[in-house]
Parts: sequence; C-alpha cells; structure tokens
Amino acid sequence: MTSTGEEQGRAGPPLWWARRRDAVVDVALATASAAECAWEGVRFAHEAGIPVPAGVLFGAAVGSVLVLRRRWPIAVVLVGIAVAPAETGFLLSVVGMYSLASSEVPRRIIAALASMSLVATFIVMYLKTRGDVEADPALVVALSGFVAVALTVPPVLLGLYIGARRRLMESLQERADSLERELSLLADRAEERAEWARTEERTRIAREMHDVVAHRVSLMVVHAAALEAVAAKDPARAAKNAALVGDMGRQALTELREMLGVLRAAPKPAAAVAAAVATAGPVALAGGSDEGPSLAELEALIGQSRAAGMAVEMVVQGACAVYAAEVEQTAYRVVQEALTNCHKHAPGARVVVRLAHREGEVAMQVENGPSEGAADGVGLPSGGNGLVGMRERVLGLGGVFVSGPTEAGGFRVSAVLPVR
Repeated sequence: MTSTGEEQGRAGPPLWWARRRDAVVDVALATASAAECAWEGVRFAHEAGIPVPAGVLFGAAVGSVLVLRRRWPIAVVLVGIAVAPAETGFLLSVVGMYSLASSEVPRRIIAALASMSLVATFIVMYLKTRGDVEADPALVVALSGFVAVALTVPPVLLGLYIGARRRLMESLQERADSLERELSLLADRAEERAEWARTEERTRIAREMHDVVAHRVSLMVVHAAALEAVAAKDPARAAKNAALVGDMGRQALTELREMLGVLRAAPKPAAAVAAAVATAGPVALAGGSDEGPSLAELEALIGQSRAAGMAVEMVVQGACAVYAAEVEQTAYRVVQEALTNCHKHAPGARVVVRLAHREGEVAMQVENGPSEGAADGVGLPSGGNGLVGMRERVLGLGGVFVSGPTEAGGFRVSAVLPVR
C-alpha cells in the first residue's frame, strides 16, 4: 500500500486518492485497460470455447482492477500474473508493476512479484512463439527472454526511481517544516531573552537611580535641617552646611546625568541584547557594564556622612585588593544604602562599617546602635526599596545578604560577595 493510500484510506474506500488529478488518471488508465482486456477477451473466448459476451465481460472486469493500483498494488500485480496465460492485460501488467515498485511495499515482496511476472511472461511468450514459427529453439528462448525483460524490468526500475524520489521529497519537506518550527522557536526564545534582558537593565538602572538619589538627597536634607537649626546661632557653620548641600546637589546631578546619558544612548537590537545575555550571563547584567564607584571611594562616602554629623567608624580587615568592577560597585552601593538608612531611621546613632578582604570573597557589614534622636526627625521619606535593592545586587553576583535588628536595639546589614 502506498503512503497516499494509507493516508486517504482512513476516510474509507473507495476515496483513497490524495488529489482529484490522481483519481482522474487512475480511472482513465482503468478504462483503457478494461477496453484492451475486453478486446482481447473476444479472442480468448474463441480459444477457450466460451461465449463471446462472457469473454468480453471477463476482460473488462480484469482490466478495471487497475483502478485499485494506488490502494492495493499487490492485488493488481497478482491479477496481471493470473491472466498472463490468457495473453491479456498488457497495460494492466506494465502499470501494475510500476505502481508496485513505487509504493511503500517492502523490497523483498517487489522482487518476488517481479520475478513471478517475469517468469510468467517468459513462459507465455515461449509457448506462443514456439507454436507460431519454425525457428531455432535458442532463438525462441532469447526472444522470449527479451520480451519478458522488456515488459517487466523497465516498469520496475522506473517505479523504484519515482518512489525513491517521492520519499526524498517528503523527507526534505519534513526537514524544512522541522527547521521552520525550530527557527520559530529560537526566535521566540530570543525575544523572551531580549525582553528579560531589557527588564533586568531597567531594574538595574532603577536601583542605581534609587541609590544615587536616596543617598545624596538624604544627606542634603540632613544638612539643610542642620542649616535651618544653626542659621541664626552659628553663621559659620550654617555657611559650611550650605556649601555641603551645594556639593551634594552637584554630585547627585552629575551621577544622574551619567545615567540619563546611558538611557539616551541608541538601544541595542533585540538579537544583540539576547546574544549579550547568552555570552555575558545574568551576573554582568546584575552588576552593570559601566564603570561605577569602587571600594577606594568608601572613605569619601563615609566622610560625607561624618560631615552630616553621623559618628561613623570604619574597620578594614585583610589586605586591600582590586576586584572586578561589578563586585566593587555592588559593595560600594551596599554600604551607601546602609548609611542612607542610618540617616533615615537612626539619627544620632553610632555606626560601624566593617570591610573584610578574604580569600575568594569580600565581606561588608554596616551596623548602627540605638538611635539617640527621633526616627525620621528630619522628615526623610522611605520607599521601602533599599533593602530589596541591596539583596538583588548581592544575590545577582552569587553572594549572601543578611539584614535585621540587633540585640542592642540597632540594625545590621551584612553581605558577602565572591570575587571570582
């Protein structure tokens, strides 16, 4: 049975054709074969001594079997072999052998039926030729063999070629469909990765802007409050605080301009973003690709808090080292945000900043004691994103982040970052 017959056979006989054109061709061939066999049935009726109408009907029925060549090619070939002694069914045998060879029937069955058809044709031709002419027996055998081969081998070879070509085209079509599905899936995944990368980048920029604005503006508010308190009593200190407020504002504007410059840069195509994610990974996105602050600037950061009136002590353990840019930037931002929280929630408290350089990691801890003033005494708002942002930064680099109140009534923020 051919693959076409298998596919269409599920719909039920006799509608086994894949296309209307195939049905037209098969009906036309069956009509021609029926006409041929009916014509030859007249001679067969005279030789067999049966009524001519019976021979004609027999031939028409035999020739009409060719309409089944796509669904049951084996049956068509067997009918052709069976009527070979009656010297009828030439078109039936040739087209049947071609249909059998081009179908999905196993090769051993094709070879067996082709051999049977070859032998039957040879015997019929040998008997007919020997009785009609007076010739050398060797010539009769050669002539019979030539006719048998000519009527059997070419249809089989052509059918094998057409069947192999059809299977090759089907295989190529299946591969093309599979490749198209894979490309569509890859495109969807690339778009998902690009969207994920864009989301990560927006989150990173939001964290950067939060850290810059929260810390700088918090210090500005603290200095402004001190300026308001001492403006009338101590003009010199008020002037110093005013200068510090101006410095903080200028630094905040500078850092904001740098980040806005990154946002205004030409966006990367989705494919380029996805490729960057695939090669760099989430670590690079978590830390950012731009050069940010480093651990060497911690002294200046702590100095700004001291200038705002906070008692800050810095303790460094281990030999100082230079780490990757994302590690140093994350460590700096953790300390910066922790100091900002101390300004907001623990005014007047003593703060200790610890930095430890260890083998394969760097650890930082910011701990404040009990607040000696009213919390939020200067009216600093809190968005609740500080600890969340610090945790995201640290976990994005594969580190450990812990925060919580201390037994003494203060608050502690600890982080450990791998340096490799």
